[in-house]
Amino acid sequence: MTGQRLDSTRLKSVFLVRSVEPPLSSLHGSVLTKTSRLGKRLVFHFEHDDNSVRFMILHLMIAGRLHWKKRGAGLPGKRGLCAFDFERGTLLLTEAGRKKRASIYVADTQAVLAEHDPGGLELTEITCDQFVQVLNRNNHTLKRALTDPRLFSGIGGAYADEVMHAAGVSPVKWTARLTADEHRRLFAACKSVLKLWTDRIREETADGWPAVTAFREGMAVHGKYGQPCPVCGSPVQRIVYASNETNYCATCQTDGKVLADRSLSRLLKKDWPRTLEELEDRRIGGR
Repeated sequence: MTGQRLDSTRLKSVFLVRSVEPPLSSLHGSVLTKTSRLGKRLVFHFEHDDNSVRFMILHLMIAGRLHWKKRGAGLPGKRGLCAFDFERGTLLLTEAGRKKRASIYVADTQAVLAEHDPGGLELTEITCDQFVQVLNRNNHTLKRALTDPRLFSGIGGAYADEVMHAAGVSPVKWTARLTADEHRRLFAACKSVLKLWTDRIREETADGWPAVTAFREGMAVHGKYGQPCPVCGSPVQRIVYASNETNYCATCQTDGKVLADRSLSRLLKKDWPRTLEELEDRRIGGR
C-alpha cells in the first residue's frame, strides 16, 4: 500500500471524521509515503506533487478493523465506515457493535499532529529505572497503569494481560505496592512480550496488512477464559467490566485467589468463590 496514490474515499459514517480543516478529500491524489504509530493511533503520511505533507490520524478503538481488499470492494452493511481507494487496492475500515468509537483526524502540520500524542513513553526506548519512575507517578492498579497512553505508548489490554502473566503479577495490584523484583520482572516481560508479538505479526503478514485484533492464536491468557494456562495448567480466569476484560491465571499471578468480577460478584455477593478450589467445587455441585 505504501507508495500508492489515494484516488478517492467513500465515507459512510459522517461521525467518523472529527476534524473539519483540512477535509478528508484533501488527501485525494496524494501518495502514501509511510505509516507510523502515535500511541495507539495509526498515522498515514500523504505527500502531494508539490511536496506538501498531510497526515491522517486513525484511532481504531476496541472494535475498529482494517481490511486490504481488491480495488473497488464494497463496504459491509452495518460495520462499514469508510473505504480508501488506492491505485491497486481498497482499504476498508469497519467497526463492530452499535457504538461507533473509531475516529479520523486530518492534520496538515507536524504541530497539529503532535497534539494527538498522549505523551506515553515507548517501552523499547526507556530503561528499567525510567519504567519504575513512570509506574510510581500515581498509584493505580497495574492493568490501568500499563494501558494508560499518558504513561506508556501503545500497550493495549491484550498485551498488558500477556505482560502481567509473563511477569507473574496480579492485574489488580496497586503500583505503589510493587516490589523491586516485580518491577524488574514486569520491565523484562514488557520487552520480551512486545518483541515476540511484533516479530510474529511481521512474519505472518510479510508485505500484507496485519489483521487488527485483540485476540491472537498463541496468546497465553488473553481471550483464553476457561482454557488451561500454558505454564501451570490452571483454567484462565477473567474480570469483565463494560466492553473490556482482563484475563489472568490465578495460580501464576494471584496466589490462587479468584479476583471478583464486578457484574458477577455484585450478583453473588458473599457467594463469590475466593479460590480456584471453591470455584471448581461450585462447578461440580452445579451451583
